[in-house]
Amino acid sequence: MLNDRRPPRPTAPHLMDGPRFHWRWGPHMLVSILHRVSGTVLSLAGLPILIVWLGALVAGPDTYASFAGATETLLGRFVLFVVSWAFFMHMLSGLRHFVLDAGAGYELQTNKRWALVILVAAPLMTVLFWILVLSR
Repeated sequence: MLNDRRPPRPTAPHLMDGPRFHWRWGPHMLVSILHRVSGTVLSLAGLPILIVWLGALVAGPDTYASFAGATETLLGRFVLFVVSWAFFMHMLSGLRHFVLDAGAGYELQTNKRWALVILVAAPLMTVLFWILVLSR
């Protein structure tokens, strides 16, 4: 027979009743999700673009001109813009994780602050990169 005085089994904090047990959405959670999204974008789009670019370099001037022409279309520029955002997002988020792995930045306010910096810096770096690219 089970002991009726035994406390109930623990429940995940976001399933418990009461305001102190519920998870609150924060920028650090968004950065974590975007880290996974940006890694997927880099894997599924960035790597094939890199391979095709290298193949076009090896194949000669005509093939490279075809590749360059494809990147100058509206769709090509959009894909390259998204891949460059994914690069900066993943890089900055990876640096954040590196610091966390070193044992620093676990305080909630520090973690949120650095997450906000990443959410602002990645798009800013992307736009600055494209201003530099298109100005040449």
